[in-house]
Amino acid sequence: MPNVKEHDTFAALEKREWADVNLAQSYARVFAKAADMVVPHLVKAVGTETGTKALDLCCGHGNVAAGLVRAGAQVTGLDFSPAMLDMARANVPEATFIEGDAMALDFDDASFDVITIGFGMPHVPDPPKVVAEARRVLRPGGRLAFSVWCGPEVDTALGYVFGAIGQHGSKDIALPPGPGANDYADPNLAFPVLDAAGFTDCHQTMVASEWLVDDPGAPYDFFLEGTARGGAMLRPQPAENAAAIRAAVVAKVLENHGKGPDWRVPIPAIVTSAIAV
Repeated sequence: MPNVKEHDTFAALEKREWADVNLAQSYARVFAKAADMVVPHLVKAVGTETGTKALDLCCGHGNVAAGLVRAGAQVTGLDFSPAMLDMARANVPEATFIEGDAMALDFDDASFDVITIGFGMPHVPDPPKVVAEARRVLRPGGRLAFSVWCGPEVDTALGYVFGAIGQHGSKDIALPPGPGANDYADPNLAFPVLDAAGFTDCHQTMVASEWLVDDPGAPYDFFLEGTARGGAMLRPQPAENAAAIRAAVVAKVLENHGKGPDWRVPIPAIVTSAIAV
């Protein structure tokens, strides 16, 4: 896996990292066990029923699409990662999956009844463009729901890992400028963007998603092997820094969640929903 490069843009880093089949499969195999817990909340938030025309943006390996299909929706999924789309097509053959750009959708106005975005907002360079495009292709009265991991202001594995990177990581390794990983968990940011795009009735709900692990260092491994943003910070670390980061994550899990032998490590999420005017 190549290191983060000084000339990288945020978009280039995201596309390169998620094009890696091993990374995409690792995300789907382990990291997404927490994301799977959020799927029923997304499906409920958009009010899916039999015959609903649903668009699942940033669909990844198809876990949200699968939930929409189970609820009776006619589902189209879109993602920029061919590696993710290959898994989605295998996992959810009842849905249609296409490669595309969530900031420039190739759909007519008012084409869908509902739109979901499962943890995709931090992976696009311009999230307000995604929200505006979602509003354009939703019918009036249609519903949008998206999920974002909570930030380190709450007890979360994300805070453990990125806190450890901040404390022990090499100062020579940095991400290119882009949206914050947890920006759209904040209603003070998310709600005005939704309002400006033509949405109303904005709501947020916290979901207590988590990982059940038998290794207190597992959160480090999950971010290392199965994420773009975290992995791009962790994979280039010198061995000494990497060991210190993992040890700090282990210490935080033991401090907050006991001596084991198993640990429930929280990585809570916020689900934001709104209605198209």
